Amino acid sequence: MSPLGLWCLLFISVLVWPWVPAGCYSNGKVTKVCGSMEPHHRNSGQTTPSPYRLETNTTTFSPGDRIQVILSGTSYFEGFLLQARDAANQSSESTVGTFTLTNPDKTQLLTCSKHQGSAVSHTSDARQTQVVVIWNAPADAPTQVQFFVTVVAHYSVFWVKLSGPIIYQHGVTPYPPHSDTTAPPVPPTTTPSILPGPFTAEGCGQSKSCLLDPPECDPTDPHCFFLSMTTEGPDKTSVTFELSGPAEGYIAFALSWDAWMGNDDVYMCVEDEHRVSVTAAFVSGRRDPEDESQSGLSSVSWRLADGAIQCRFSRPVKLTDQEPARFDLDHDYFLFVASGRAQYGRVWKHSQQPLISTHRKHITGPPEVLRGSRGPIIMKMHGALMLLAWMLTGSVGTFIASFYKPDWPNQTLLGQKVWFQVHRGLMMLTVTLTLVAFCLPFFYRKGWSKHAGVHPYLGCCVLTLSVIQPIMAVIRPPADSHRRFIFNWGHWGVGSVTEIMAVAAMFLGTRQSSLPLPQPWATHVLIGYVAWLASFRVLLLMHKHFNIKKSLGSDDQQAILSDQPQPSHQVSFIKSLILAALALGNSGLLMTLLSSIVDI
Repeated sequence: MSPLGLWCLLFISVLVWPWVPAGCYSNGKVTKVCGSMEPHHRNSGQTTPSPYRLETNTTTFSPGDRIQVILSGTSYFEGFLLQARDAANQSSESTVGTFTLTNPDKTQLLTCSKHQGSAVSHTSDARQTQVVVIWNAPADAPTQVQFFVTVVAHYSVFWVKLSGPIIYQHGVTPYPPHSDTTAPPVPPTTTPSILPGPFTAEGCGQSKSCLLDPPECDPTDPHCFFLSMTTEGPDKTSVTFELSGPAEGYIAFALSWDAWMGNDDVYMCVEDEHRVSVTAAFVSGRRDPEDESQSGLSSVSWRLADGAIQCRFSRPVKLTDQEPARFDLDHDYFLFVASGRAQYGRVWKHSQQPLISTHRKHITGPPEVLRGSRGPIIMKMHGALMLLAWMLTGSVGTFIASFYKPDWPNQTLLGQKVWFQVHRGLMMLTVTLTLVAFCLPFFYRKGWSKHAGVHPYLGCCVLTLSVIQPIMAVIRPPADSHRRFIFNWGHWGVGSVTEIMAVAAMFLGTRQSSLPLPQPWATHVLIGYVAWLASFRVLLLMHKHFNIKKSLGSDDQQAILSDQPQPSHQVSFIKSLILAALALGNSGLLMTLLSSIVDI
């Protein structure tokens, strides 16, 4: 591989290395809930008896002892958080002692109450039925210590702060077990109701603001994405939101300060066992939602029917005791709408590029009908530049090198033959466009996209081979060298492979979630482009074959000795018309695809 090709791969490696996707809690990094021990998993903890037990191998201890603690269950669990606390001070959230792991592959130590190793959690969401750890009694241990554990069976089913055994220091008389006839407090929740019927777009732009995709679609259509905002009250103290989309798992919208995903106020309607839960959350970067709750939401209702998921809720414009993640509604925000799969109430990455409003919307402002786009500007530029490079400049440049060398034999441009200068100019422009377009997705994704399939790999190959071509041209041997044929075949072979890979990359690129061209229409346009190109190539190959055969049969010794026959003026004129038709046809097909990119 050439030095420039190696540099390209190094550049890609540097971009890819720091981009490591992270889950929300599946990695067990739950230090932010050390005090409450309550997962932010949208639903409240279970109140039914738990199938899990927490045991120790002793009931007494001395400072410095190592006590075995065992968490087991009759069914699998995916996550847990284990701590030891002062049993005599139930209101304290401070941890006691530290732990030692017996299976570091499935368990990890956490720092709670500023004490390193004072809690234990899971390392992944792999299912398990038993965990064994060692608790190290500190020198200043209280006289009685109790173990607590939160266990997550799966995302929406979990038990919070289950009470475990109490162990006592030697010589301490155990207190009788604490009895509490009062039921444990249940966090206040909003009881959702069932919507009497589907949403309608009536009043959009008059009494409420609406964002629809496709534009002017009917919210009763399960393929219609619909978001409406209605300001309630004479003083505009609250806003009612309506959200609708295909019932594939969840539908969500976000308020964002910019058109980039990250640091957004998110509201989700998630299907969970034939019901819909409505929650607010926060998205930090390209990660799972965090801090999910129903805080501030009221008048919640939902509908799951006819292939659509719909929900309605209200929230105050300004929340009292507002969390930093909750945005005031009296500001201008970009609106995001996304959907995707959900399992056990846990959401997965959105199935297609989110719909993003074309401009900021003042949530409590005048009603209007908003427009949105699923194609970020930077990705539209990537697609447009790649199509321009390989549907026009690259394809015309290769045609000139393949079929137009003998034309314009006595005409030069800047000291070189016309065909060579035009070919070189078009191909250098192609390499430049490819290089610029190649970098744009990395700027947008801030690294490698693991969801793009084969498309980025083909793009890397196209860029590398495109850069190799001019390097080969610079170091080519003289025209009269006996090694010139090696360059001729190599240059032709690399160019042909590059063009084939570029066409394949274009086909795959039309189906990328970040630039969703209409299907199957876009694919049919590309098929037409390939057929159009192939027909001209066959036509010119036939012309070249018969022209050479005719020249070989003549008495013109010069024609026999030359590599290419000298065409007549009439033939050159006809071939020029063919080249013009090829360029115009390619331009027409290119403009067709570019117009669809603009409309995304």
